[in-house]
Amino acid sequence: MMLNDTIAKVTERIVERSREGRRRYLDLIDRQRDEGVHRPTLSCGNLAHGFAASGEDKATIRGGNAMNIGIVTAYNDMLSAHQPYGRYPEQMKIFARERGATAQVAGGVPAMCDGVTQGQDSMELSLFSRDVIAMGTAVGLSHGMFEGALLLGICDKIVPGLLIGTLRFGHLPTILVPAGPMPSGLANKEKIRVRQLYAEGKVGEKELMDAESASYHGAGTCTFYGTANSNQMMMEMMGLHMPGSSFVNPGNKLRQELTRAAVHRVTEIGWAKDGQANDDYRALGHCIDEKAIVNAVVGLLATGGSTNHVIHLPAIARAAGIILDWDDMDELSDVVPLIASVYPNGAGDINYFHAAGGMPYVIRELLGAGLAHDDILTVYGKSLSEGAREPVMDGDTLVWKPAAEESRDDTLLKPVSDPFRKDGGLALLQGNLGRATMKVSAVDPERHTIEAPARVFSDQHAVAEAFKSGELDRDVVVILRFQGPAANGMPELHKLTSPLGVIQDRGYKVALVTDGRMSGASGKVPSAIHVSPEAFHGGPLGKVQDGDVVRVCATTGTLEALVDEREWDAREQASPPPPALGTGRELFAMLRHHSDPAEKGGSAMLAEAGL
Repeated sequence: MMLNDTIAKVTERIVERSREGRRRYLDLIDRQRDEGVHRPTLSCGNLAHGFAASGEDKATIRGGNAMNIGIVTAYNDMLSAHQPYGRYPEQMKIFARERGATAQVAGGVPAMCDGVTQGQDSMELSLFSRDVIAMGTAVGLSHGMFEGALLLGICDKIVPGLLIGTLRFGHLPTILVPAGPMPSGLANKEKIRVRQLYAEGKVGEKELMDAESASYHGAGTCTFYGTANSNQMMMEMMGLHMPGSSFVNPGNKLRQELTRAAVHRVTEIGWAKDGQANDDYRALGHCIDEKAIVNAVVGLLATGGSTNHVIHLPAIARAAGIILDWDDMDELSDVVPLIASVYPNGAGDINYFHAAGGMPYVIRELLGAGLAHDDILTVYGKSLSEGAREPVMDGDTLVWKPAAEESRDDTLLKPVSDPFRKDGGLALLQGNLGRATMKVSAVDPERHTIEAPARVFSDQHAVAEAFKSGELDRDVVVILRFQGPAANGMPELHKLTSPLGVIQDRGYKVALVTDGRMSGASGKVPSAIHVSPEAFHGGPLGKVQDGDVVRVCATTGTLEALVDEREWDAREQASPPPPALGTGRELFAMLRHHSDPAEKGGSAMLAEAGL
């Protein structure tokens, strides 16, 4: 199938815009491969430190004739998504030995859960945990002991952080290894119903806790289609997972065999094999190119994925010398249809999506319609089309079969020829309030345009209190400012979904406008988020006053305060609140101070590195 003209045009624009940065990046990773720190350059003392505790692998690592794989893990056993990783390193060492290679845990990185921290002070550490993860990944890989890497991470900031860090060692062949979602629990619709009843005071904490624990009930990723599962989708669209491996549940033979396959495969794609240059060398920095980044955006739009990736994808791209902006994403959204409807966009969760055909079906459909680049360097084959395969067990053997020809459930997955929407799941809004993102795939089209008086806040807890007191029982656009990266670390504001949803269900027109983030599970309330420039840096949200009529329109891409232009220009900016202390927030002051705008990825680390 011929590539869609818009996909081709946007890709070429990104290539041209990124040409110099990409050249510098590729030169860097080539130098690191040939002249950087690696095992042959280590002194005897250096190397002895590196294999001192490696047990039966010591002789192989010392000999230097076989690949040594660096494992970077986000394991902890508090978070359901990462708990399965506890036994992965010891399994991976066995799988590496099966191919004559070795593996060592290069380092661990934090795995922060926005589900635990929603509405809490600690959420202000969340976005910048991505920078911490990237730097932790770099520390682990900096020892020069490794010829390949395996990355163990699932959730929100973790996969982007792992990628950003490893891309600075982009000469290494690298595969991301998922752990899979937990089995389905309480239906998401019922969970939301109980949350809203609790917000209205109609049920108590026991009923709420019963519902939440029935929904989040075991090991594995949360089953809604938020940032964590969108991460996995993107890795498949970029060819960085073994085919079809994202959404296989933990704790079964298929899951283990997919991990084994990833370990075996990374041993085959190093820069040398059997002492000779390897014709099948697949460096991470070559795999993640402009076409792969566009594929990730296309997948995000086609599946109604997380709004958080409007921030994460530009940051990942920058780490590879590529410049992606919101105009690119918006233009792609015009031609990429929405072919998946997974909660919060639909009723079924990620397990039902996977059973309906999942990522192999999505990849096949998008390639068949010319909406994705097939000619990318994947970790497993010659093209992305080889990723349109479903992994299954044939007795004790892992095999792949072709993707489903038709959706097994058209309430969750549809063909490109008959999509849920003719355009993508995200919209760019802009006007005199700045530029923002709206996740339209989860919002009823009747609510794509909201025009109502503003109620202005600088704290999410104040919004909740205003709801409880009845102040918001009217048509209202809630303006929540000073929530950007520089102001307070850009926390997710998902805790506001329930009260705002209650107001909407009471028949009022309601929208949220904020320079903060909503969850990747953002739902039915129209929300203009990531408003840039942020109020802390003089962005126009700082001029809005209570009572100003604000128009939020996904149809026309409009975000504006309907205020006389002369009055608007004459207004002074509101002053930001003082920085909050406690819960470690003061330790992140430097990152806030140096952070980039949301559209560039909201990163202090990349800004200071000049990337």
